[in-house]
Amino acid sequence: MLHEMRVSGLTIDSASNTPIVILKAVNGEYALPIWIGILEATAIATELEKVRFARPMTHDLFKNFIDVLKVKISRVEVCDLRDNTFFAQIYFSLDGQPYNIDARPSDAIALALRAECPIFVADTVVQKSKRLDREPEAWDKSEEGMKWKDYLEKLSPDDFGKYKM
Repeated sequence: MLHEMRVSGLTIDSASNTPIVILKAVNGEYALPIWIGILEATAIATELEKVRFARPMTHDLFKNFIDVLKVKISRVEVCDLRDNTFFAQIYFSLDGQPYNIDARPSDAIALALRAECPIFVADTVVQKSKRLDREPEAWDKSEEGMKWKDYLEKLSPDDFGKYKM
């Protein structure tokens, strides 16, 4: 089962200074944070804000290619979560023939925004990303690591909605 989502916003992980894109279910029931790179966050933010540059940035250039080639992107899908890494697929057609290719979720999302196509997240990803019922184990047993463990345990999906770009 697939869940349609929209980009709710971007925020920064204060511990690692890493950008996070927040996907929110269209039905509003939950949010999914995905840690991404700074360049991809910039590509997403500029499209959300409709910022245009004199010269095309990478994702804009790729979108220009697909337009010239008359490729139709139908959807992107965050399809798996393995070893704390998200995986995505871009679904498209060329001359009526359907295709899909592997992509990083951040690139797929940046492209989906430009192509104005839906973003879906597989139910398995939603389930894997939910907090476990058992007591989480902190990998970092230092005092700082335990502080982060306590902070993350208290974090809810609603907290992500506070930080919009």
